[in-house]
Formats: sequence, structure tokens, C-alpha cells
Amino acid sequence: MAKALLAVALWLCTSLSVLAATPQKKPPTWGELTQEQQQILAPLAVDWDNLEPARKRNWIGIAKRYPKMKPDEQARVQRRMQAWVKLTPKERQAARERYKKLEKLPPDKKQGLKQQWEEYNRLPEQERRKLGSTPRKPAPPAHPAKSPPESTPPLAAPPEASPVAPASPTNQ
Repeated sequence: MAKALLAVALWLCTSLSVLAATPQKKPPTWGELTQEQQQILAPLAVDWDNLEPARKRNWIGIAKRYPKMKPDEQARVQRRMQAWVKLTPKERQAARERYKKLEKLPPDKKQGLKQQWEEYNRLPEQERRKLGSTPRKPAPPAHPAKSPPESTPPLAAPPEASPVAPASPTNQ
């Protein structure tokens, strides 16, 4: 019995060391992507080889799901990808931080923001542009707070100017 346990322990040690020594498979370069992936991820072509491996894996995951999406979802992904590429690294980081902050909000606050966003999207485009170009006045507090209120990001930017990280906040 002791010999069997020793054999299992040795096998585990060698197996784990082999697994630890095996490098993670590197995500493909742009040229290694399939033609379909390149077509879907075309807005990212210029920056692809500079993306972090985790971000590449996220985008490849989106490309895999893309053919199963409805046409309006595909169009939305393309618009957001194009808008994301136009952002500076600093703007991308700020967008990721806003996303993380929004994910931590309680469901009722998320629902309120969603309703505000839908109201904003129902406005005529000219009105949305006007709202997006004027500085926002801070809203007066609804009731005196004992602790500082949670701040939420402004919602007055058009959807194309407010890219949301597709599928996860870690995309580049």
C-alpha cells in the first residue's frame, strides 16, 4: 500500500512539473488568423500584434460567436470595435475602469442607468450631440448623505463614442 501511494505521489509530482513547464499556447499573429477571423476582426488589424495575449483570446472568442449573432448584434459589435480602435490607450483604460465600476453597482442602480440610457437613445441625434458637447452640471443630492455618494459615469455620449468592452472588460 505504501509503495502504491509513493508511486502515485511520484507520478503526480512529475505530471505537475511537466504541466508547469509546458508554455501556454501563444495566441495567433494576425497572419495566423483564419480568413473569417480576419474579416470579423478587421478593425483590429493594425493593433493586433501589439495586443496582450488575454485580449487576443477575448477577441477570438467574439469572432467565434460572431456568425451565430443576429445581424443587428453583428453590426453593433463592428461599430463598437471600430470605436474602440479609435480610442487612445488612456481612453481605453478609462473605459475599462468605468465598466468595472458599473459592474459593481447594485441591480436597482444598474436598472436606473439603463432606463436613462434608453431615454437618451430615444432623443433625436441633434439633441444627443448637443447634450454630449455641453458640460454636465452636478446633480444636487436627493438627500443628505452620511458617506460620499457613488459616482456614475456620464451617459450623454452617443453609443459609438462609448464603446463597451465586448464580452469582457479586458479587451484592447
